Amino acid sequence: MQIAYHIGANCTDNDRLLKSLLKNVDTFTQQGIKVPGPGKYRRLLRETIQNLGDNDPAPDTSDILIDAILDEEVTNRLVLSHSEFICVHRRIFENAQFYGLLEMKLGGLRKLFPGEELELHIALRDPATFVPEAFLQTKDTSLAEFLNGMEPRDIRWSDVITRIQSVVPGVPLTVWCNEDTPLIWAQLIRELSGVDPLTKITGGYDLLSTIMSADGMKRFLSYLKSHPPQSEIQKRRIIAAFLDKYALEDEIEEEIDLPGWTEDLMAELTENYEDDVFQIARMPGVNFIAP
Repeated sequence: MQIAYHIGANCTDNDRLLKSLLKNVDTFTQQGIKVPGPGKYRRLLRETIQNLGDNDPAPDTSDILIDAILDEEVTNRLVLSHSEFICVHRRIFENAQFYGLLEMKLGGLRKLFPGEELELHIALRDPATFVPEAFLQTKDTSLAEFLNGMEPRDIRWSDVITRIQSVVPGVPLTVWCNEDTPLIWAQLIRELSGVDPLTKITGGYDLLSTIMSADGMKRFLSYLKSHPPQSEIQKRRIIAAFLDKYALEDEIEEEIDLPGWTEDLMAELTENYEDDVFQIARMPGVNFIAP
């Protein structure tokens, strides 16, 4: 069985991708794809991995977990999603390391399902907005306390990707940028679900509808109906054109108000991020979804 796990990252889609996937449950089920609700597995897997520690699980652990998640149903592909799978927000920079708990969590996941075909999916986010947003979700008294000595300029998603590949070598890894999601949302649903390419899906414009005016969405859908795009690239160009005209500024502009978080620092972090993403997109074994 294939297990496709969307492991985050923190502060990316806020479970919107999972909600879009759940809209297609009936369609997916017909193709042997199961998307259970988060209550079926998030706490179960977290506590099982924590209790496991450095030990190996009992031989029947995998079967027991899968039966619990699927209610003993049989499927070809199981789709799971948890943006805080690696860690909660306050532990992102624990011990001055970016996602220092990664090895323990992914190593535990691999040990729990040794006989299954595991896939990992992860969204990246510009540290210029990622750090402030993650900090706001914690109860730390200061940004310095949250960073635990981590220098923001040293944040590299490429290091995270390299470590993922080291912990679970050979496991297919799909990566994309959170900033690009309005343009690639439908593809993300298809990539994570593994649905047949010709299958009609629901929710492909869910994210777009949250950042575009109601009038803009109406005009956009009408335009698609009268001018069907001939390719995915053409559709994304149409989306970009409508966003340029009808985007809700309050939804796409982020106000950052942190001590020491200057415009110069944010520009530097964004430039580093763009260089980092350029490198990740060319890493062997990475399926990078570009807009």
